[in-house]
Amino acid sequence: MRRLYSTFAGGWPGTGLLLLRLVIGCVLVMRASFRLWGDPPLNITISAALLLVAGFLLMLGLWTPIVGTSVAVIEAWKVLTLPGDRWLWLLLGTVSCALAMLGPGRWSIDARLFGWKRVEAPPRKRSSIPR
Repeated sequence: MRRLYSTFAGGWPGTGLLLLRLVIGCVLVMRASFRLWGDPPLNITISAALLLVAGFLLMLGLWTPIVGTSVAVIEAWKVLTLPGDRWLWLLLGTVSCALAMLGPGRWSIDARLFGWKRVEAPPRKRSSIPR
């Protein structure tokens, strides 16, 4: 994960990424749970279950590049094959793809697990042996 992002954005950009993750995650969870509430066909059930899990992972900021890319692929599949609200699917896929490229931000589990850590080395002891 560290190789994908040189830093995990903090400040206002980090807050913006947090808001994007929360909003997209909530929309995915709500739409997937409503879809699973009925008795949909198997292909819809599988995609809704995957989007439900992906929504929770995006809200937490865990495995953001993998989850964002997966959501973008699923939403693109829905745009191309299913009837329905294509503009919403396009929006969800585009923002998820952008999150995959930009990263989760400082306030995420990814930043805690894979972020840069500062390691303090103990001071070196000087040898008392004369040279």
